Order: sequence, then C-alpha cells, then structure tokens
Amino acid sequence: MYTIHGALGSPYSMKMRALMRYRRIVHIWNHGMVAQSAALAKVKAPVIPVIEYPDGSFHNDSTPIVYDLESRHVGRSVIPPDPARAFLSHLLEDFADEWLTKAMFGYRWLENVDQLQMSRWLAFDAAKGGGRETSEAFAEQFRSRQVGRMAIVGCTAENFPLIEASTRAVLQALEDHVGDRFCLFGTRPSLAEFGIYGQLSQLGVDPTPQAMMRADFPYSFRWLLHIDDMSGIEGEWDDPSTPLAPVVNLLLKQVGLIYGPFLLANAAALEKGEETFSLEINGMPYSQGTFKYQVKCLADLRQRYAALDDKTRADLDPLLSECDCLDFLTSV
Repeated sequence: MYTIHGALGSPYSMKMRALMRYRRIVHIWNHGMVAQSAALAKVKAPVIPVIEYPDGSFHNDSTPIVYDLESRHVGRSVIPPDPARAFLSHLLEDFADEWLTKAMFGYRWLENVDQLQMSRWLAFDAAKGGGRETSEAFAEQFRSRQVGRMAIVGCTAENFPLIEASTRAVLQALEDHVGDRFCLFGTRPSLAEFGIYGQLSQLGVDPTPQAMMRADFPYSFRWLLHIDDMSGIEGEWDDPSTPLAPVVNLLLKQVGLIYGPFLLANAAALEKGEETFSLEINGMPYSQGTFKYQVKCLADLRQRYAALDDKTRADLDPLLSECDCLDFLTSV
C-alpha cells in the first residue's frame, strides 16, 4: 500500500491525492508535522508530498511519480492515448505546477487577512493539538518565513497584476467549460486537470481568492470538489479526430503568452550567471530569482516535443503556433 505524506495546504499533495483517488490506487493519507518530518528525512529535496511506496522506498516530485505510477498500475490512466493530446495534457500540467503555483503563493502571503488565517490553519493542520498558544507561535514563525520568500519566487505586489490576470483567464476558461463537462480531453480526467486542480484547490480555501472565485467563477469553484474525488467516474477519451474543446485553446494561449516567455527569460538569465531576471508581458512587469528547476522543465518540454513523431508534430504545430507555444518549444 502507498502512503501519501502530505498536507491539506500543499497543492501538490492535493494533486496526488486526487489523482490516486481517481486511479483507485489504494493509499493512506498521512498528514501532520511528525509524519512530514519523518518522510522528508528519506528524500533529497525537502518538499511534500513524499510518497512511500509499498516496497518501503520514498519518492517526491509529483510529475515523475505520476508517470511511474502509470508504469506500475494498469487501467484508469490519466495520460490520453493520443500522443498529441498526451503532450498537451503534460504541457498544461507543467504550466499549472510551475506558473499557477505563483497565484497560490501570492494570494496566500500578500495580504494580511490571508497570511493570518492560513498561517494559523497550516500550523493547526501540522500540530494536530498541542495548545492554541503553541500553534499560533509556530504560525507566526512560518508566516514570517513564507513572506520573506515572496521576492525570490516572484510573488510580489509589483508582479501580482500579471499573476492575477493569468489566474482569472484560467478560471474564466474553466467557468465557460465546466457547465458542459468537467474534463478537458473527454469525459475522464487527464494529468492536466489534476495539475490545475492542485493549485486551484488552495485558492478555494484562502479567504481572498475564495471570495473572488465564489463571486466571479462559482462553477469553477464548485468544480474543485468534483476533481478532488473522481473515483466514481468511468468516462472515455475523445476520439483524436474530435476537435479540441475551446478551453484547451484558451489555456494554451496563457501558456504561450506567459509561461513560455517566463521559462525563456529564466533560462537565459541562468545561462549568464544572473541571480534574477525581469520581463514585461501585456504591459505588466514581472521579476524573480532564477531557478534551475524551471530550466529542467523547459528542457523536458522540448525533449517531449522533439520525441513526437512527424505526423503528431504536424497535427500539433498549427495549434501550438496559434497559441504562441511553438517557438519556446523548438528554440535552442
């Protein structure tokens, strides 16, 4: 049996829990400070969730785990069988993991009302008792640490207009889609839905973004609870000849507009040995510290695109070009 050592306030923990629920992979949900600390001692990068496998090994980094589970468990795959749609699903999941997470972090730690509630809730989740005074003291320490990281991860007040605009565009695309059906590539969920869900699950809890979602995107807000547990969904993949749902095009346009330039700027800065980078998108500024992991993400996306066969690339290229995604996937 698997054990997910995670947290309710961790978007990647929620992503993996929802995915494993859908895939009906038997697991234990283990959250709290003691469990997390023990699990983190078993992995190199101190991030959650940490997945304990039935053989006693420990793993983190959610996307590689998803693909490893695909190789180990037959049935209820989250990877569309059509290679073009499998690539698009992965691209959207990567966008969610690496860009939408800035909305989660920014909404949580920019405003005092969110800082206060969420630091206390996260401390409450971690401690599971121990007294309110102790819990709230830990909350203040955690709050200070997280707020202190805002600039390095790009979640500043100066950057937030761009982050918020892209978040609202994603939510509007979903709002217009989920009234017809819940999933992007058929009537069953793909990797993309779980990546998007992970980040939005936190917006659905924190005070400021929750109020925004309830007021402006009520069906996207409710959609989160459905993605959280799709174990009862059977569903089918769309036939590859079926036109893509408009939501896919709209989400890809956000990838091309923001995520591609972000990845390229980060990679260029890191290659020059620079510690920060800046760019402007739609007249809105953005700057943050350079990260090696995002360079790995860009390289992985390019490798996945290059590995597609000629016919698949020919089918995909017009869409990728229309959405301004092709250049960053093919440039070197």
